[in-house]
Amino acid sequence: MDDFLQPAYGARSLGDVVPAVAAALGVPLDPEPPTDLTLPPGPSYVVFLVDGLGANLLRRYAHAAPYLSGLLEGSVPGTAGVPSTTATSLTSLGTGLVPGAHGLVGFTSRIPGTEKLLNALFWSKDVDPLEWQPHPTAFARLQQAGVSVTVVNKREFRGSGLTVAAHRGGEYVDADRVGERIAAALAASAGRPSLTYLYEGDLDWTGHRYGVSSSQWLQQLAIIDAEAEQLREALPPETRLVVVADHGMVDSPPEHRVDVDEQLELRDGVMLLGGEARFRHLYCQRGAVDDVAATWAQVLGERAEVMTRDAAIARGWFGAVRPSVLPRLGDVLVASRGDHGVFSSVDFGYETTLVGLHGSLTPDEMLIPVLVD
Repeated sequence: MDDFLQPAYGARSLGDVVPAVAAALGVPLDPEPPTDLTLPPGPSYVVFLVDGLGANLLRRYAHAAPYLSGLLEGSVPGTAGVPSTTATSLTSLGTGLVPGAHGLVGFTSRIPGTEKLLNALFWSKDVDPLEWQPHPTAFARLQQAGVSVTVVNKREFRGSGLTVAAHRGGEYVDADRVGERIAAALAASAGRPSLTYLYEGDLDWTGHRYGVSSSQWLQQLAIIDAEAEQLREALPPETRLVVVADHGMVDSPPEHRVDVDEQLELRDGVMLLGGEARFRHLYCQRGAVDDVAATWAQVLGERAEVMTRDAAIARGWFGAVRPSVLPRLGDVLVASRGDHGVFSSVDFGYETTLVGLHGSLTPDEMLIPVLVD
């Protein structure tokens, strides 16, 4: 397991960012969660999250991002939670909670009591996000404490299930274009004290489609680097800018992909296949857990870590897990190593078209930048 990275919950994980910002604003959350992340004091903070910008990727391709890579010196990376995927990470950021508490435990996860999956990005009208994630967000708690909290994001995400679950509590500002985002952040940062959150998703999309070593990805990184620098220049000097990411990414070549619909023994005893290619949740038929775990471990070998839910919880992958969250986790968890992936051409055909992937616990996926300017 030395190729896997343990999430730094309570120290320098994505869920520690907003509590650290609250302390830096002089309005610590109550109760104040323990964290090793310390940020410089300031009257206002802008948190700029770049989807898919892993810390290792930024170092590796520093030439394409001179502004952001220039902030790396002296900075210490943080970690995503588990799985290292967007819905889980964005909810950790907005709530300040570990995945086992907020309950968004993957791209797709079982709706308890059913044989259906919740797609956490596209959501489902049958699932109330306030019931799925009932805890007050860190954004809401800061707002109640007198901090002006603003969420700047695309119009299409206003009121979505993920937005309600993860980022409710602040004022939502529609902004599809770079100019809109920067102008919105500038206006919101005038509040004292204030926290403004901006989301940028184009790098992640480009990495999925073309891969993180592609010309398209490098060009997109350069565009985002210019956006971040322009944002910094537009903000008042006393406003702090923090640039973070929700996860990194790895490219998975065709020869390192396993299709469960071509190796049918992997279907035996599995009632429902969830998660994503780099981190699978296997929901098993009654009494089949041990057999499923043994079969998957034998077939995949060193290509993945296969373990029961209880074993994964014991390793601290999800932090402390609330009872209501337990049935959302797979009976068996499959975390891919290296650049391998586990696909289903029947259930998740779209995933087979992707080049870049994330979700597992490798350093390229788990390490995230925490850049302060």
